Order: sequence, then structure tokens, then C-alpha cells
Amino acid sequence: MLRFASTPVRGRSSQERGAGRGRSRGTGRAGQPGAAGRPARLRARRPRRRHPVSAGAAPEPEAGRRGFTFPSALTVLALVTLLVWVIAFFVPSGSYERDADGAPRQGTYRREPSGLGFTDRLNELFLSPVNGLYGVQDTRTGRVAPDATGELYGAAGVFLFVLAIGAFLTVVFATGALDRGIGRLAHRLRDRGALLITGVMLIFSLLGTVEGFAEETLGFYGLIVPLMLALGYDRMVATGSIILGAGTGVLCSTVNPFATGVASSAADISLGDGIALRAAMWLVLTAVTIGYVLRYARRVRARPERSLSGYLPGDREQAAVRDDAGEPPPLTGMHKAVLVTVVLVFAFMIFSVIPWAGALTGESDAAPYGWELGWSFPQLAALFLCASILVGLLTRMGEQRFTQTFVGGVGDFVSPALVIVLARGVTTLMNNAKVTDTVLHSIEGAVTGAPSTLFGLMVFVVNLPLAFLIPSTSGHATLAMPILAPLADFAGVSRALVVTAWQAASGWMNLWVPTTAVIMGGISLARVGYDRYLRFAAPLLGLLALLIAGFIALGAVLT
Repeated sequence: MLRFASTPVRGRSSQERGAGRGRSRGTGRAGQPGAAGRPARLRARRPRRRHPVSAGAAPEPEAGRRGFTFPSALTVLALVTLLVWVIAFFVPSGSYERDADGAPRQGTYRREPSGLGFTDRLNELFLSPVNGLYGVQDTRTGRVAPDATGELYGAAGVFLFVLAIGAFLTVVFATGALDRGIGRLAHRLRDRGALLITGVMLIFSLLGTVEGFAEETLGFYGLIVPLMLALGYDRMVATGSIILGAGTGVLCSTVNPFATGVASSAADISLGDGIALRAAMWLVLTAVTIGYVLRYARRVRARPERSLSGYLPGDREQAAVRDDAGEPPPLTGMHKAVLVTVVLVFAFMIFSVIPWAGALTGESDAAPYGWELGWSFPQLAALFLCASILVGLLTRMGEQRFTQTFVGGVGDFVSPALVIVLARGVTTLMNNAKVTDTVLHSIEGAVTGAPSTLFGLMVFVVNLPLAFLIPSTSGHATLAMPILAPLADFAGVSRALVVTAWQAASGWMNLWVPTTAVIMGGISLARVGYDRYLRFAAPLLGLLALLIAGFIALGAVLT
């Protein structure tokens, strides 16, 4: 586990805090130098403005608006944690027998006491955030605890990844390179914002369907949010482009090893079975999702008062770059070096996480190529920590300013990192109370004996609550597929259809449920309220559900 050696930052002047945490903008109006290029005495005269992706708070309510304010992401997850803890008292505990790979055997479910008294359950609730961070799952009993022996179950890797991303982006913004680069890009695309949104969503959707690109999108908010603001859009456009773009791709996974690959292997079929139906779903659902976001983007750009996310102080000033007729200041050699570094770092991140052998051969268990890295969150966190140091050296930032900026960036991203930990803590409560297998058993009973035309739809429906309890696609597949796939044989449908219906349920739920780090961490990074995101996404979710049902019914007819 990596540790941060915190540099004391108390007692700094306002000038030092402004320079150290990179809050200044690179440009005001086009043609005027940004704060990064002003003398310190001039910077001190201006009130410090928050960074466009500074995490922690939801957008402030508009002036004059009163009444109920939806709680923050941290509060929502705290309430979900309490609700799940209470429900676990009333859901019978039980378990399946498992094979050597840990997959449950059909028909082996039995009631089994959880072994937890009231005091033990209180202790589980008390430790749920800790288990969500670095809980370890015992290889013998399956229980998650901080002092157990087995595999890491908590989200420590993702937690540190978010903090490292925060430090890197804050250091980059402190150089003024991204501010100026975004300003120039916004000026060039001032009349082609729709093209930018389409490109971002299409790339994320493609990465999602090929390799399950989801949690990795948390690193892109620092780039896309300020860019969308500079183009005259709001934070919801950026949030929808990222979450819905990548999420639709994962929903329609074609060769995603972490979803389709794991599920196909557990169902004893090849990764290519059913790929034609999944590819058609990906094309249609991605096009519909992009069209939905573009429609909202056009509306909010023409009438900002109709924004569902609201605006933070300084948000609308970002659009001044787009509206100004003058050419923004040119990039210096230092700015270009920083921007090239940012592009290379993010490109290398994408390259390092893709399982190239499985994606190119279509075999989920294909041996990795010699040049394939297979990195995960621990390595990515180290990558961004090193990249932060590299940017500091390239710009000759100096040791004192660099450490202040670095620590400030880590502090700004603690809130979304904690959201991820709490979301993982909810699943540890379900696991330790032994109610997850009970939910799985109820699904087994619900789909048995269903007509072939309804079987695929029932698989989709009954997997929805299980996807809420197990946001991990690979974990969900490992639990559900060994039971659901054999049932397809009795219903007279293809096992590949079960895989498609299962991953559609998992992907659809993970577009909005508060137990997934992609949603709660993403809206925290974008500073968008969870209630406002639900209001934005609800019509699309209904439309996607109808399209999914149509494709599953078509697949059942064809098989």
C-alpha cells in the first residue's frame, strides 16, 4: 500500500494557496493572460475561484430557490448502507455449494445461519467503510474482514487511483497548460460542439464494449468537464457523455473479457456465441444514447436556464472563451510539453488495461501476448503519481510549490474517493450476512419452467436486483451464470441469450444505481447532484429498457 507523506499546509498565505492548488484560470477573455502568468501581487487582488472539476460539493442552488435540497453522494450512500443493513435482518441467510473455481452448483442452495448476532451485525456496520477500503475476503469462509487472510475485496486500489488522478490533474492545471489548451480547442470547436460530444461518447462506448472501460473513466472528468463548460454546455453534458457513453458500451459488451468473457466461460460457451446480436444492440443503443445527450446539449446551450445540473460560480465564464472573436493566446513550449505529456499518459493508461489477446482473438482464456501489460488500479495509481512528478520537473515548478499543489490535489479528490469506498462497503454487508446467495436462489426459482419466449426477458428482470447488490460484472457473472445457463437448455433457448440478457441487466442497472463507484464517484467529480442526474437519465433509461427487451425477444425467437 502506498502512503502519502503529507506536507503541512496550514498557515499559508492566500497567494501560496492559490498558486499551490492551481485554482487560477489560464485565460479570462481571449487575448488576456491567465492567472498563471500574472505577478503574485496581481493574483492576490482577485478572489480565488474553484477549479471546474474540484470535487466534494454539488452545484449550489440558484439564487432565490428554497426548499428541499437533495443530500450529497456521501449521505446517499450512508443511507443506503443503513437500509441494506436493516434489510439483511429479514432476508434469510444461506449459501450454495461451490466448485473448485468458486462457482455455485445448481440445486445445492441450503439455509445456513450467518453466525452473526446483533452485536456482530453492529460491528459489521461499524466496519463497513473499512472493509470497503481494504477488507480481505477469507478464502475458506468467504467473510470479508480487515484482518482476514485471502484476496483483497475492498476498493483500496480504486481509492488510491482517484487520489493520484486528483494530484496529477491539479499539478497540470497549476501550469496553465490545460487552461490555455482547452481555451484554444474550445475556440476552434466553438461551432462543432456536437462533433466533440459524439466523438467522446463513441470512443468511450467502443472501449466499454471491448474491454469494460468503466471505472477508468473517473480519470477523464478533469479534462472533459472544463472543455464542455468552455463550449457553452453545462456539467450534465460532460457527466452524460462520460457515464452514458462508457456505460452503454459495457451494457452491450461484445468481447468484454470482464463481462462477456467471464459469463461465457461460466456458461460453457465461446466468447463469440451471440456476438451478432450484441453487436447490433451496441450500434443501436449507442446511437440512441448519443442522440439523447446531443438533444439535451443543444437545448441547454441555447437556453442555459434549462440546465438540470445548475451552474457553479465561474462556470458560465468558461463559455466566454467560445464567444470571444479574438484568437486565444498561443501555447508556449512549456505548455506544449505538458499537453503532450497528458495525452501520452492517458493513451498509455488505455493501452495498459486492455486485455489485447482476449479482445483480438475472441477467446476469454487466451494467453496474454508478451507485450501485454494487464495493468489494474494499483499500477495506474503509480503511473499518475510518477506523471505528476514528471510534470513538476518539466515545468520547473520547484519543490515547495509542487508538494503544496500535489497535496492540495489529493485533498480535493478525497470526497469522490470516499464515495467509492462506501459503495464497496455496502456489498461487504451483503456478503458477510450471507444473503446474496438467497437472492440468487430466488432468481433460480423464478426462471425455472418459463416459456421460451419469456425466458430471456425473465433472466433480464430477475438479474436487476442482483446487479444492485453486486455492481461488479465479473462477480455477478461468476455467481449467476452457472445457475442460469443450464436453465436455458430446459427453456429451449440459446445459452448465449442468457449471457446477453444477464449483461444487459447488469449494465442497465450500473447506469444509475448508487452502489456503483462509476456513478457516485463520477457525479462527485463533476459536482452534479445525484437527484439531478437521475432526472436527466430517467427518460433514456426507460427507452434503453424497451430496446433491450426488444432485442432479447428477437434473440429468443431466432433461437
